[in-house]
Amino acid sequence: MLSFALIIVAALVFSGIITRTKSICAGRKGPGLFQPLKDVARLFKKGTVYSKNTTIIFKLAPIVYLASVLTAAACVPFGGRPGLFSFEGDFVFFAYVLALGKFFCIIAALDAGSSFEGMGASRESLYSMLAEPAFFLILGSLSLMSGCISFTQIFSNIDFYGNILGLGVGIVMAILLLLIAMIESSRLPIDDPKTHLELTMIHEVMILDNSGFDLGLILSAGYVKFAMYGALIANFFIIGSLPLAIGIFALVQLVCAVTIGATESFMARFRMVHNPEFIFSLTAAAFVVLFTIINY
Repeated sequence: MLSFALIIVAALVFSGIITRTKSICAGRKGPGLFQPLKDVARLFKKGTVYSKNTTIIFKLAPIVYLASVLTAAACVPFGGRPGLFSFEGDFVFFAYVLALGKFFCIIAALDAGSSFEGMGASRESLYSMLAEPAFFLILGSLSLMSGCISFTQIFSNIDFYGNILGLGVGIVMAILLLLIAMIESSRLPIDDPKTHLELTMIHEVMILDNSGFDLGLILSAGYVKFAMYGALIANFFIIGSLPLAIGIFALVQLVCAVTIGATESFMARFRMVHNPEFIFSLTAAAFVVLFTIINY
């Protein structure tokens, strides 16, 4: 329960920290820390417009997407303290409940009958499929190190502070997880959420027909997903008493948000043909981590 509550709290400010970091890097005052929340609150007050071409799938997709992200967040532990859902093999459930939400977003984009949204759905499904091996290689490596197959047991039995190699492996896996989070959330350098050219959009073009309350649900799910991946990364380094553990959690979330903001400030988006190469490189790096653990 503690982990889930901390993820929700972090989600309230995570996107705002990214935006503030980008503003500072650009030398601008920029919006306030809670502007993303104000935008979502404004959307929740608006009505929703549905195309005559859409079916019940389009109406259900935002709810399923948010529910899938919240369910996945409930599986994330807090150090040795279990999440709301904890069982053997829960990291597989975590991955595929997120995939369920992504699947509904994809079929909702197809349901709209727009060629642009279909194009974005095709790209999103491809990049998620390519990123999946890297995620499971990281979780497999953690399982191999701990000899356990549940999130709580994995993070209870791993000590990355034990030696230099362990700390290095932990940092590399944390970086890889952060990059996977950026891919799954369609951020730079894979996608630019601020672009207005449909031909180069990925996630944003998928939700062009969503409006009002439904769009607010989708944006809220995105904020929670970022904080959820930040919580997973924080579990690599959480030690000590509860106050210290919460402090480490907050620091890791801040570092993740600032890193994403700085990356989006100083990096251009990759050309579309280079995106698969970049994602494959993450899988290659995850393989190196796995072989390092096996041979250690």
